[in-house]
Amino acid sequence: MGDLVVRKSYGGDVTFRVASIVRSEAVIKGTEFRLLADAPLSDLIRIDRDTPGETTQRARIKATESLKRLTLDRKQLAERNRMTIGGEWYPMGEPAYFEVPGKVLHLDGDQRYLQKSLSLYEKLRVPAQGFYVTESQMASALYRLLPTVRPDIVVLTGHDGVLKHRPTGDLYNLTSYKNSKHFVEAIQTARQYERNFDSLTIVAGACQSHFEALLQAGANFASSPGRVLIHALDPVYIAAKASLTSIRDTIQITDVLNHTISGTQGVGGIETRGSYRIGLPRLKDLSTLKVVPSM
Repeated sequence: MGDLVVRKSYGGDVTFRVASIVRSEAVIKGTEFRLLADAPLSDLIRIDRDTPGETTQRARIKATESLKRLTLDRKQLAERNRMTIGGEWYPMGEPAYFEVPGKVLHLDGDQRYLQKSLSLYEKLRVPAQGFYVTESQMASALYRLLPTVRPDIVVLTGHDGVLKHRPTGDLYNLTSYKNSKHFVEAIQTARQYERNFDSLTIVAGACQSHFEALLQAGANFASSPGRVLIHALDPVYIAAKASLTSIRDTIQITDVLNHTISGTQGVGGIETRGSYRIGLPRLKDLSTLKVVPSM
């Protein structure tokens, strides 16, 4: 277990990690895409990390570009803050304001992807709390967590997919999907907590999720309009954009979707206001503050 493999029957396009083996079948998880599948061992080819499948390789390149874009956005935000509050608030060249990015509550049905997501939030200085929760338990977990964490942004993701042996061929029917029903229930729970779409931004879904049902339930952003695989970090990218977009602005939908790894076939959404604020003056280091007691 843990070996990197590709599937011969799919042309070796996507790289997977072997999660478990039962008899002659393996459960495999995409290394870049939120894809959970099973495959006969005879269909798998072991590969090195340095030789990923073609689709996986393209996804890694796009992910690097998206991260660079977020880093550039961060620099542009700092410059905008400088213009907004004026030069007198920059003594010694250092900004005298403090930042309050939107806080993220991230529930993930995959523990490995959760850790990747939390690492990226930390790198971007986005405050986030993450919990590994199976998709079927997300609604009840939100009921407990929302009043405690009080996030500005909720991310609900994990694994999903259109069922191969589904009860009906109708893609509008929730029974045609592995976990879309559970994402819908979780979104509804979050909307019972906060109805305002600008006070609580919800990013929901995974690979091939029922995009229309997730939006109708109350998500601001969801996957997957084209019922395609989405990259593991696409929900994080959207949440980070929401966290670092000023409350004075709406998140530029075209900008967000064009810079996700999966593109407009993978994710979509509605106009939403950002969650980022600045405050004055800059918070002081209380360990060095000289204070004369008054009591």
